[in-house]
Amino acid sequence: MRRTVWRGLGAAVVSGAVAAAVVLGTGGPERADRAADTSGRLPAAAPAGAPGLAPARDESCHPRQSYRPGGPPPAVGHMPAGSTMAAIVKRGRLIAGVDQNSYLFGYRNPLTGELDGYEIELVRRISTALFGSPDRVQFRTITSAARIPVLTTDPNPVDLVIDSMTINCDRWKQVAFSSDYMDAGQRVLVSSTSNARSVKDLGGKRICAAKETTSIDTLRALRDPSVVAVGVNDWTDCLMLMQLGQVDAASTDDTILIGLAAQDPNTKLIGPRFTDEPHGIAMRPKQTDFVRFVNAVLERMRQDGSLKALAAKWLGGSDLFAPPAAQYRD
Repeated sequence: MRRTVWRGLGAAVVSGAVAAAVVLGTGGPERADRAADTSGRLPAAAPAGAPGLAPARDESCHPRQSYRPGGPPPAVGHMPAGSTMAAIVKRGRLIAGVDQNSYLFGYRNPLTGELDGYEIELVRRISTALFGSPDRVQFRTITSAARIPVLTTDPNPVDLVIDSMTINCDRWKQVAFSSDYMDAGQRVLVSSTSNARSVKDLGGKRICAAKETTSIDTLRALRDPSVVAVGVNDWTDCLMLMQLGQVDAASTDDTILIGLAAQDPNTKLIGPRFTDEPHGIAMRPKQTDFVRFVNAVLERMRQDGSLKALAAKWLGGSDLFAPPAAQYRD
C-alpha cells in the first residue's frame, strides 16, 4: 500500500514499507530488530573520556540529567585511545538509527531522495565532530518500536538513535540519553472540519499513534475522556488512516504533528499540550564516554547558537521549540 504525502504545492509518494538502510550513499539494506526489549539495568558510571557503566536508577531519577561532558569534544584525529569514539572512527562511519517518515525531523526528501530534517542534521554534526565530515554516516531507518531494540538486542546495533524519542526513567533503565535537545508536548491533529477543540472532545473516538511510544501509552491511559487508541508502525500511517476516514485523529508530540499538518492542509492541531516530552539522543548504556562526547557536541551548538538556529530552520522561530539548557549529573 502507498500513501500520498503533500508538501506545499507539490506531492510526493512515500512507500508504506520501512526502508532498511542508506550506507554512505551506497551499500545495501540492514534489518532493524523489532523484538521487544525487556532487559537492562543502568550499570555504574565511568569517568569522562573512557568507556564505562551507568549507575542504577530508581523511580526518583531525574530523566533530563545526562552525563556531563569533560569539556569541548576532542579534535578530529585525536579521539582518546580505547574510547568508543576511537572505535567508531576506526570503523570509518557512524551508524545512526533514524526515522524516514517524520517530515521536518527525519524524512526522505522527494526531490533529492536523501534523508533530511532537523534530527538528520544533528547526526551530521556529530559525524563532523568525529570525522571532520558530515557525510560519514550509515543511516538505518527504523520504526518507533525498534528504537530501543536496535541499540540493545540487535546483533549489529547502531551507535545512536535519534528519532523524536522522549527521555524518561523507564527508558533510562535500557539506554543512556544525551542532554535534552528539544522539548515537545502531546497534542491532537484532526480534520479541518472537526468541531473538537481539545482531546477532551474526543471521548470514544479512534485516535492514532505509533506503536511502542509514550504517545500511545498516554492515549491508553486516558480516562477523562477514554479514547480508542489505534497503533501503527509510522506516523505517516496515522495521516493515511485519517485521510481514509479509519481514525478520527492522530496524537503525538506537537513537533511531529506540525510536520503531518504541513503535509495535509485539510488537518489542524487542536488543544494545549497535555504531556511533557523532553527529547534525547539514545545510546548504549555502557558507552558513557560516547554520551559525554555527544553532549559536548550539543553543548558547543548551544553556546554558538547553531542548535537554536537549527530548530528555527525546521520549526520556525518560536521560543516554544528553542533548545532548553542542558542538565547534567557527574
